[in-house]
Amino acid sequence: MKRTTLLFSAFCLYLSSLSAIAQLRFPADGGNKKASVSEDIGITAVTIQYNRPALKGREGKIWGQLVHYGFKDLNFGTSKEAPWRAGANENTTISFSTDVTIEGKPLAAGTYGLMMGVQENDVTVVFSKNASSWGSYFYDPKEDALRVTVKPIKDQPTVERLRYEFMNETDSSAVVALLWEKWVIPFTVKVNLVQTQLVSLRNELRGEKGFRADAYQQAAAYTADHKTDLEEGLRWADYSINGQFVGEKTFGTLSTKARILTLMNRSAEADALMKEAIPLASLQESYQYGRQLIGQKKSKEALMHFQEVAKKYPNVFISDMGLMRAYSAVGDYKSATDWGKKALALAPDAANKANVERLLGVLSQGKDVN
Repeated sequence: MKRTTLLFSAFCLYLSSLSAIAQLRFPADGGNKKASVSEDIGITAVTIQYNRPALKGREGKIWGQLVHYGFKDLNFGTSKEAPWRAGANENTTISFSTDVTIEGKPLAAGTYGLMMGVQENDVTVVFSKNASSWGSYFYDPKEDALRVTVKPIKDQPTVERLRYEFMNETDSSAVVALLWEKWVIPFTVKVNLVQTQLVSLRNELRGEKGFRADAYQQAAAYTADHKTDLEEGLRWADYSINGQFVGEKTFGTLSTKARILTLMNRSAEADALMKEAIPLASLQESYQYGRQLIGQKKSKEALMHFQEVAKKYPNVFISDMGLMRAYSAVGDYKSATDWGKKALALAPDAANKANVERLLGVLSQGKDVN
C-alpha cells in the first residue's frame, strides 16, 4: 500500500510538471495580434515587438477614453501614474543595436519598454529600462531611460488595427510612427552613421575578418570615402599591405593607401605607390582608376593611363571605352568618336551596345561624355 501511494504521488508530480511546460499555442487574448517590425537605419537594427488591438467599431472612442489621457492609476499593479502601453497585452518593446538619438536626445543601445503618456495635443513617449513587465501596470518613472514629447498628427485615414511603421527614411534617420484610428504618433530616430560604422569596423577587425587584407582595405577605403579618421585609415591601409600573415600587395591595397595619402596632402608618396600599384591592376581595376583620374580632372594623366592599358589589352571593349572617355576628357571628340566606334563593334551585349550608341550621340553634339 505504501509503495502504491508513493507511485501515485510521483505520477501526480509528473502530471504537474507537464502542465507547467506543455502550454499549447493559441491566439493572443482579445484578438490582439502579435506583431513585430524591424528596419535598419544605416547599420543600426531597430525592432519593435507589440500587440495590435483593433477598433471594432469604437472609432471616436479611442483617444481619451479607451486610451487614457496622461498618467493615471489603472487600479491594478503597483503604478499609480501609468502611461499607455502603446499597444495591447504585454509590454511593447523597442530595441536598438547601437546608440541612437530620439528627437535629438541620446539613447544607448538596448531594449526598452515603449509607453506613451497621451494628451489631446501632445504625447510623452517613454523609453523604460524595464522591458519585461506586463503592460504599464508596474511602470516606475525611476526606470525611465528617456522621455521625449511629440505632437500627434490627427484626422488621418482610419487605421482599423494598430500598427507601427518606419517613414521618411534616410541613410541615417527614420521616423517611427504608431498609427491607430485617425491618429499618427511619430518620433524621429537618428544615428551617427559614420561614427557607428567606424565602431563596427574596429570591432569586426578584431575578429576573424581581421585576418584578411581586403577587410583592412575596405575599412581604410571607408575613411577615404568619408574623409574622416584618415590617420586610422592610413594604419588600416598600411596593415593591409604589410601586416604580418595578412598583408598583400595588390592594386586594391596599394591604391587605397595612395588615396588616403593624397587626402592627407602627401602627394609624392601617393604617386610613388600608384606607380607600384598600376602594373598589378586587372583590366577592370585599370578602367576604374582611369575613370577616377577623369573625375579628378586629371585628363592628360587619364589619357596616358588608358593608352598604356590599350597596349596591355589591345582590341578589347573596355580598353577602347577607356580611350573614348579619355580623348573626350581632353576635348578631342574626333578621336573619342573613332575609339567609340571600335568599342561599339566589340560590345559584349545589347545593354553595352546601347550605352556606346548613346555616348556616340553625345559626342556628335560636341559634348563631353564624362
